[in-house]
Amino acid sequence: MNPATALATVLVDELVRCGLTDVVLAPGSRSAPLALALHAESRVRLHVRIDERSASFLALGLAKRSERPVALICSSGTAVANFHPAVIEAGESGVPLLVLTADRPPELRGTGANQTIDQIKLFGTAARWFAEVGVPEDRPGQVAYWRSLACRAYQRAMGPSDPGPVHLNLAFREPLIPDGDTSWCEPLDGGANGPWARVRVAPPPVALHLPPTRRGVLVVGDGAPNVRRYVAAAGMAGWPVLSEPNGGGRYGDHAISTYHYLLGTPEFADTHRPDVVVTLGRPGLSRPLLSWLKRAEEHIVVSPDLGRWPDPTRSATQVAQAVEIPVAAGDDSWLHAWRQADLAVRSVMDAVLDVSGTSEPRLARDLADSLPNGALLFCGSSMPIRDLDQAMRPRRGIRLMAGRGASGIDGVVSAAMGAALAHNGPSYALIGDLSFLHDQNGLILGPREPRPDLCFVVVNNDGGGIFSLLPQAAVRDPFERVFGTPHGVDLAYVAAATGTPYRLLEDVSDLPKALRGEGPRVVEVRTDREENAIVHARLREAAQDAVHAFLAAR
Repeated sequence: MNPATALATVLVDELVRCGLTDVVLAPGSRSAPLALALHAESRVRLHVRIDERSASFLALGLAKRSERPVALICSSGTAVANFHPAVIEAGESGVPLLVLTADRPPELRGTGANQTIDQIKLFGTAARWFAEVGVPEDRPGQVAYWRSLACRAYQRAMGPSDPGPVHLNLAFREPLIPDGDTSWCEPLDGGANGPWARVRVAPPPVALHLPPTRRGVLVVGDGAPNVRRYVAAAGMAGWPVLSEPNGGGRYGDHAISTYHYLLGTPEFADTHRPDVVVTLGRPGLSRPLLSWLKRAEEHIVVSPDLGRWPDPTRSATQVAQAVEIPVAAGDDSWLHAWRQADLAVRSVMDAVLDVSGTSEPRLARDLADSLPNGALLFCGSSMPIRDLDQAMRPRRGIRLMAGRGASGIDGVVSAAMGAALAHNGPSYALIGDLSFLHDQNGLILGPREPRPDLCFVVVNNDGGGIFSLLPQAAVRDPFERVFGTPHGVDLAYVAAATGTPYRLLEDVSDLPKALRGEGPRVVEVRTDREENAIVHARLREAAQDAVHAFLAAR
């Protein structure tokens, strides 16, 4: 057996023993040993994509939804560089990726050889761990090295307290395909039962016990750990829960869905300062919420990894791996005030949205309402997730995700595809037109590839809608060209190019009917950026009036 085939065979086998179930492959010549080993491996589900960037975000979505490592493989050269955006997102959002990049052997590097670049630690600090595997050789001791390395890479990607991407760079000398010889200088077999090295997970950390108080608030952001346990504890303590949609805590009687508008009204924010705020995950959608956190007297951040705790407002007074929120005696006036204010704002917001036609925030609200229990909703990280944050009503039964680590608009189609492939149920994606066009290659599926049940709801406002809500909109002369960026693309033709079923939604009341179907499909919703800005302004004004009326009546 040639060394390249031996290394690939052993590495794939050991990763499967560790628990690997999904692999995404971008085709190439230098990675042939890995591709052939994977094609022969029946214990994994293989996904092949012709575009490395699309492949990398597909793996990201798979790993994000499944919460377990997914292997990502490519050839050498710029193919590796195209993985970088997804590796950055995985690093920032703590998604376990196993990035296996094929490379030229050392004697071909720095010589001008074809498809050769410096791949050593190419992803920098975005990778949790890097290893230059070395050129395989037919000598004793290699199998132990390869299998122990695979175990280390899998477990480092998995975490458990700090999951993220791991990069293995594999130099292969030719020949790159099996030569028909199965002999090797030592047995290639792995352990009798399971992986080469078994990793024992440490017991749960001792929780920080908080003093009992009725005037606390639980804030839930992206990537929050143990959400249900903390939401239940906050409910027992009488605390309101301010959860971003992708935080997973916007459900139940304690969920305050209009916190963006409540805290955007200075009078409410000033008079509703808690004794303590406990933050899970990475909040970052609402500027009023972030400004309010800056003024918190006691702000406790819960982070399983004490080396990478999220604190964008620099307001954390304590950081703990776990927190115990005790049941507190006393009246419920604190929670009652939050809930009454929330109901008042929700009422006027819904009234504005109900007469707003097919507006973007109304689409977000109605989409979240209409999805069946057990559904997944993957959101674009620009306006779609913000519209959901501001308009979505509390509800149970759906899983909502977004790429909010680095919050880029790249790779959204592919990431949604990956998440849908890992989800056991119907899946939907709410994305903008620029995100859709940026990653339209994500719609390309070979005839033998697994196909998800995924409906893309694409908001087409012919450009970058978020900029119409930012100060840049005041610079009227250059705005359209350098910020609005109209594209004029007919999305029906984009869908048709890949044979993806397409439908244009002309009235939001037809949304439930438009969502029906199977497999990948596209529903386009056309909106106007200027009209959308007007709807947002009306929501803001109506909410502020409702908050002022609520405060005056107390």
